[in-house]
Amino acid sequence: MKPETLAVHAGFEFDPATGAVMPPIYQVSTYAQSAPGQHQGYEYSRSDNPTRTPLQLAMAELEHAKHGLVFSSGLAAIDAVTNTLKAGDHVLAGDDLYGGTFRLFSKVTAHRGIDFSYAPLYSEEAVRAAIKPNTKLIWFESPTNPMLRLVDIALVSRVAKEHGILVGVDNTFMSPMLQNPLDLGADIVMHSITKYINGHSDVVMGALCVNDTTLYDRLKFLQNAVGGVPGPMDCFLVLRGIRTLAVRMKQHERGAGAVASFLSGHPKVEATIYPGLLSHPDHALAVKQQRGFGGMMSFYVRGDLAASTRFLSELKLFKLAESLGGVESLIEHPAIMTHASVPAEQRLALGIMDNFIRVSVGIEHEDDLIADLEQALAKV
Repeated sequence: MKPETLAVHAGFEFDPATGAVMPPIYQVSTYAQSAPGQHQGYEYSRSDNPTRTPLQLAMAELEHAKHGLVFSSGLAAIDAVTNTLKAGDHVLAGDDLYGGTFRLFSKVTAHRGIDFSYAPLYSEEAVRAAIKPNTKLIWFESPTNPMLRLVDIALVSRVAKEHGILVGVDNTFMSPMLQNPLDLGADIVMHSITKYINGHSDVVMGALCVNDTTLYDRLKFLQNAVGGVPGPMDCFLVLRGIRTLAVRMKQHERGAGAVASFLSGHPKVEATIYPGLLSHPDHALAVKQQRGFGGMMSFYVRGDLAASTRFLSELKLFKLAESLGGVESLIEHPAIMTHASVPAEQRLALGIMDNFIRVSVGIEHEDDLIADLEQALAKV
């Protein structure tokens, strides 16, 4: 089934009781049992909920996975993965991560006795050099946040399998429409559903998709035992958002391509980072690994923090806000906003300078977005 069709039909055919073509919202906490232990598949909504079930099925179908689980946030999903580890285990993480992931790893999970190291995973040599005897998980984003570097998922997965190491990929920037890491050898796919999958900036949620049933059983146990689950109304909203995911991603990419082309030729922009540009160092890998280039980009304003602040303050259509993947265009300053929890020296090493800007291009007409950027740049 083509991705566009799958997005419309994944997870749910119709309600057998009423014929409803969308899942009902089961706003309920508990379920009657005919006798102790005899129920209709649902006992308590932390464990399972009939509105959550089709969403988890949909996520699995979209990611070509056997199993899907949803959580109250993307970080809750990542935390469930780290809870499968034990003290003394090592996690090899990419050096360019969402600030919240870095904070979770360094300020929370590390206190449980799990060892973390961070490395650029852009070559086989770098991956092999960073693996330790106790490495149990390699975790990375592709494209990375916010530098938009690509990691060769198939290569990392091949090396990891030689050592019996699990590979987890944060696929948030691409969505299942543009990339399916399990097909490339990864073991775990994570999404911040908050972003493209929901697409309307009104839900916070995360997901994990896996093929290994033993791993799924452990994650399912943790989902229930820890309890970081989303409510039924949020699940309903995400199911509704998924139905338009394919058409939204096409428009995000169309707008991003136009905006990137505009910025790359502007005299007040030092550099533009977008995998769809031939100038991007990983453009060839993007063509090989992805089915498109997505709606995320970054660039450097010519100037200092004052210039960046002035530019961001003058925008009208672009909203200065954290997050990404909504129908509206968002823009932010990573050093102060999304990646403030990353140590300053690490930010500088990555290239997250005071004049560095991250953009989530929405589905507005590209001419209007370019006009907004042009008028704001004129005031820098």
